Amino acid sequence: MEMHFPGLLLAHARQRPQAAALREKEYGIWQTLSWADLARMTCALAHGLHQAGLQRGQHLIVVGENRPRLYACMLAAQSLGAIPVPLYQDAVAAEFVYPLNNAEVAFAIVEDQEQVDKLLEIREQCPLLAQIWYDDPRGLRNYDEQGLHPLDALIASGEVEAKTHPQLFDEWVAALRPDDVAAMFFTSGTTGNPKGVVHTHRTLIDRAQAGAQFDKLTSNEEVLAYLPLAWIGQNIFSYAQWLACGYVVNCPESASTVTIDLKEIGPTYYFAPPRVFEGLLTSVMIRMEDAAAPKRWLFKRCMDLARRVGPALMDGRPVGALDRVKYALGRLLVYGPLRNTLGFSRVRVAYTAGEAIGPDLFSFYRSIGINLKQLYGSTETAVFVCLQPDHEAKADTVGVPIAGVEIRLADSGEILVRSPGLLKGYYKNDAATAEVLTADGWYHTGDAGFLDAQGHLKIIDRAKDVGRIQGGANDGAMFAPKYVENKLKFFPHIKEAVAFGDRRDRVCAFINIDFDAVGNWAERRNLPYAGYTDLAAKPEVYELIRECVEKVNADLAQDGLLAGSQITRFLVLHKELDADDGELTRTRKVRRGAIAEKYAVLIDALYGGRSSQFIETAVKFEDGRSGKVSADLKIVDAKTFPAAAVRAA
Repeated sequence: MEMHFPGLLLAHARQRPQAAALREKEYGIWQTLSWADLARMTCALAHGLHQAGLQRGQHLIVVGENRPRLYACMLAAQSLGAIPVPLYQDAVAAEFVYPLNNAEVAFAIVEDQEQVDKLLEIREQCPLLAQIWYDDPRGLRNYDEQGLHPLDALIASGEVEAKTHPQLFDEWVAALRPDDVAAMFFTSGTTGNPKGVVHTHRTLIDRAQAGAQFDKLTSNEEVLAYLPLAWIGQNIFSYAQWLACGYVVNCPESASTVTIDLKEIGPTYYFAPPRVFEGLLTSVMIRMEDAAAPKRWLFKRCMDLARRVGPALMDGRPVGALDRVKYALGRLLVYGPLRNTLGFSRVRVAYTAGEAIGPDLFSFYRSIGINLKQLYGSTETAVFVCLQPDHEAKADTVGVPIAGVEIRLADSGEILVRSPGLLKGYYKNDAATAEVLTADGWYHTGDAGFLDAQGHLKIIDRAKDVGRIQGGANDGAMFAPKYVENKLKFFPHIKEAVAFGDRRDRVCAFINIDFDAVGNWAERRNLPYAGYTDLAAKPEVYELIRECVEKVNADLAQDGLLAGSQITRFLVLHKELDADDGELTRTRKVRRGAIAEKYAVLIDALYGGRSSQFIETAVKFEDGRSGKVSADLKIVDAKTFPAAAVRAA
């Protein structure tokens, strides 16, 4: 098999030219692009980019939703030996400045007017940016900017050159080597400027093939590509594995139609972070709470059975004949229709990664017959490090090392990985590369964890975030903030959480409520509210969140290692944490340092014993306006529990 992406494309175009490669929904109708059509489009784009001056080793940024022509642009750049750099389409303009200047970008291909406007806004700060092409011309008719052109014009000019020099494209592809750089992905930059992670064709394709072999993926799979292409998780599933396996990638019409498109496509292979699975389940539970009493009764009875029997059936464990009959009836009445409602009626393999998933959430999907599993990896490892075998899926582990992967634990508890999928390095940052890659090929993941007796990897937290309680009754106890936060986020009423406690005498937390879930909960109790800030401040909501916090504390008390991480005080934030406000990364990871600095007055109030604290916060609205949100936040105590004697002994 070819070990570079354009070679894989051409192999599919030769072997199965009329087979579907990509589908895109336009105006409510699915349009299909065959492998032969994709190869022709890629050839035209490569010639067009060559004419425009894109050279081997140069970077081309690609910004937009998943679109067939943007995929073709990435393949075209790779055909020339250039390097596509996907960036997050929901990033604000200022977030583009560093990547563009760091990668010395002269060429950009974007989806639409929104992205064009962002690049034009920062053009003076990015003096090398000379050419911008856009896929969707809506709203751009009267733009008269130097170097701004429609993608159609690039394709048209490329088609002319391709006819004049028909051998050039094949020569470019023949010159490619597996160890040429294939793409660069910028990290989320939780602690400073993002770093450009450089991957070769070999590293990305090797891991794509290893994952495909592990789950027996074929060209018959259907995938829905709806997550940002700049996130390596989406890039591996809908680009690297797509080209390695030759399955069909489906691009939704828009972010707002994803749920409908999911049902229409019925993917067989599905990937999403836990927040997506949480959102789907929350919407189901909200609908069920509004359903008639008989339907709620039937749903509850069937789900009680599913939780007891379903995971065992998924894992191939023995189940009694009567329970099998009952489950089959439940499948007919509830589980089957529910899977269809979720869009998972045909899913053979579903993965979640990026954050820990709650055990209740994990078992819910598996109990209704969805083969949901977890994986472990990162941008630097080309995603696939550990995967869960079909009959060994556990909520508290992330699977076993797959083909080619070695795992070693440092004395500090940090996980080290050696794999054919490791990054070539960080772009223009030899010092950062040396920090994470050892001379003998081990990558420092920065995660703390261990391998259990069955060889499954269990992640505790980021190694740098694992701290110690200092002073008080739990002096010296381990504090793992992400572990605590994830336990809080397992509750549907809690969307985000930030825990504090390192080098302090106790643990305190900020909570973000899930506005939809808590809003529905409030409406069913005839509890009026005027918006997020008003709802978050309700005494009844505080009591609801207190119950969640105290359940987490009771659970933590059962773990002698982390019993000291129980939350003693908390507050419910007056606004949702937002990437646009610098509080989350684009992949929705908490920027702990930025939050601690921004909300220092709230942290002081939590640890100072105050019962409330006024705060006023600057925010950015979706329409680009700036404003302020203020509130007098209530601070409450939560019940803690003694550590379980059995675990502590």
